Amino acid sequence: MRGLTAINYPAGTHRAQEIQNTIRTGKTTKKALTFGKRGMGLEEEINLANDYYLANHLAVIHKKPTPITIVKVDYPARSAAKITEAYFKQASTTDYNGVYQGRYLDFDAKETKNKTSFPLKNFHEHQIVHLASILSQHGVGFVIIKFTSLDETYLYPAQYLIAQWQKLKGKQSISYHEIVRDSYVVPNSLNPSLDYLKAVDQYFEHLN
Repeated sequence: MRGLTAINYPAGTHRAQEIQNTIRTGKTTKKALTFGKRGMGLEEEINLANDYYLANHLAVIHKKPTPITIVKVDYPARSAAKITEAYFKQASTTDYNGVYQGRYLDFDAKETKNKTSFPLKNFHEHQIVHLASILSQHGVGFVIIKFTSLDETYLYPAQYLIAQWQKLKGKQSISYHEIVRDSYVVPNSLNPSLDYLKAVDQYFEHLN
């Protein structure tokens, strides 16, 4: 998206980032690259983790690209075109998808500064419907939620999110204690800084 100077984002969407890929072939790991914490946000930490998983042949997971509609293109030179205005075609579903241990993963990443709850306004109905569709096809859906003020990160299974959305009609908030109760802790680690596949492994144990 180099040269893109004016993009209009629909409400609730995040700025598009580069696609990140990952894979998984076994449980043994060789430390090939270092992906440490560098004061980044949640999505950036997940992207670094995905790079680490890919480099170590652990999982194939990528950031979903969001298609755009180009509105205006300038030609500052004969051999160059510069996109100066564009719109996202549609709101995104979830942030990431891929394959891990032969299972399809589909998940979103959310952050909140709240210490006692997680606002459901961070989600849109089409995202809930999408996650429900993933579960109906026996895929694995979840949300990675980070409480930034507490420096705590959790893998929150989609079935609980869907149930809370239905109960609260997409409004209000899920309490911190409910999220902790129903989630799997994503531990802080050295390399990568957010090793979320450890939480996925725990989740798999309960699914089995």
